[in-house]
Amino acid sequence: MKLYKYTGAGNDFLIADNRNGEISLTEDACLSFYQDGQLCVRSIAQLCDRRYGIGADGVMLLEECPGVDFRMQYYNSDGSTGMMCGNGGRCIAAFAADILPSLGDVMQFMAADGPHTAYILKREGAMKQVRLKMVDVSKVSDCLDGMFLNTGTRHFVRFVEDIDAVDVVKEGRELRWREDFAPEGANINFVEPCGLLKVRTYEKGVEDETFACGTGITASAIAAYCRQIPPSESIDDRVKYQIKALRDSLEVDFIPCEQGFSEVHLTGPAQYICTIIL
Repeated sequence: MKLYKYTGAGNDFLIADNRNGEISLTEDACLSFYQDGQLCVRSIAQLCDRRYGIGADGVMLLEECPGVDFRMQYYNSDGSTGMMCGNGGRCIAAFAADILPSLGDVMQFMAADGPHTAYILKREGAMKQVRLKMVDVSKVSDCLDGMFLNTGTRHFVRFVEDIDAVDVVKEGRELRWREDFAPEGANINFVEPCGLLKVRTYEKGVEDETFACGTGITASAIAAYCRQIPPSESIDDRVKYQIKALRDSLEVDFIPCEQGFSEVHLTGPAQYICTIIL
């Protein structure tokens, strides 16, 4: 089996082409496949382990799906699934563009939270700039001393004065298991408004801070608008926020409306790293 490693703003993933359906998931969160006539089983947690495996924040399978170009099947590094990953969505779109050039620069795919459209805006060697349409957001709730919303994955957003002073792992781990977010828990985002939005995220399923979280960055921008933090840019009805993750820069734009927020898009880099043959 071949795994292709991609990174979306430092949020890295192992991706496999499973259009033939030969890879399946076992009940104990392992990938099962045949190689040279032999049954092989690889634990998602072990594959994602950075010391004893390959190392990644998650695993994705690109699969056939009627009515769209492909399905994105996403697994956290602990093997959990059932949620959307924004950086993963941009990475699997970049992967699809690499292995299916006939798709061109616009593609549609299905994920756990529904259909998405991805646009390849720029190609520079192994790096692509990808704009990804996210789900509409209808509800944002005040919660604890922050805000709670679902951008394809459940997120809590807390605004802080000095993001570098936050112990993201300690505070994120404590908040992630609060009864307010039971039973699934939530990803925890810390945001410092400083002309742009600096965002750091503790991700459930990874159980650590990641370099970037696409759905968390999207949630942070929408929460900023709800807190009347001025956007970086406004054009007609659409607003845009510039985001600084731990290393890379991204953009979130959307249209505020009576029903919440529509036409939500996340834009940022997605880069091929290497190919691994198991």
